[in-house]
Amino acid sequence: MEILLSVLLFAVVSTVTPGPNNIMIMTSGVNFGVWRTIPHYLGICIGFPAMVVAISLGLGKVFETLPQLHLVIKVLGISYLLYLAWRIATTATDIDGENTSRPLSFWQAAAFQWVNPKAWVMAVGALATFTTVSSGQVLQQSFWIGLTFLLVSVPCVGSWMIGGAGLRRLLHKPLYRRMFNWTMGLLLALSVIPMLSVETAKLA
Repeated sequence: MEILLSVLLFAVVSTVTPGPNNIMIMTSGVNFGVWRTIPHYLGICIGFPAMVVAISLGLGKVFETLPQLHLVIKVLGISYLLYLAWRIATTATDIDGENTSRPLSFWQAAAFQWVNPKAWVMAVGALATFTTVSSGQVLQQSFWIGLTFLLVSVPCVGSWMIGGAGLRRLLHKPLYRRMFNWTMGLLLALSVIPMLSVETAKLA
C-alpha cells in the first residue's frame, strides 16, 4: 500500500506540473475548444502509460545497447518538438472565421510521448524507483505503474485542457490569442533545453 501511494503521489506531481504535454493541451484548448482537443487529450492519457509498459518490455535496453539509435531519436525528437512549437506559435487566431489549423490527432499525441523529454524522465524515473528486478514481477509492476498514470492523467491533463478552454473566452481578440500562442510556442521550444544540456554534459 505504501508503494502504491508513493507511485500515486509521483504520478500526480509529475503529470499535473507544467511540461510539453500540458503546454500543448492547454494551447489546443484555447484555440480549438474541448471537443476538438479530445483526441489529443486521449493520445496523452493512453500514450504515456503505453510508453511506460513498452520501456519495461525491453525497449529501454535496446537504447542502452544502441546509443546511436537513441541519439538519432533524440535529434528527431528535438526537431519535431521545435516544429510543434512553431506550429503552436503560428496557429490561426480567428475564432469564428475559417480556421485551417488543426489540433493534434490521437496518434500524433501518443507518438509525441517518445520524443517528449519530460515523458522520458517520468517513465524511466518511475520504473527505476518503483520496480524491483529481484521480485521477478517487473512487468506486472510496470503495468500497475502505467495504470496509475492512466488514471491520474485523466483529471490532471484534463484540467489543463479545460483551463485552456476557459481562457478561450478571455482571449477573444485575435491579438490576445496571437500573443498567447507565441508565448506557449516559446515555452515549448525552451523545454528542449534540458535535453540539450544532458547531451552536452555527455560530450564534455
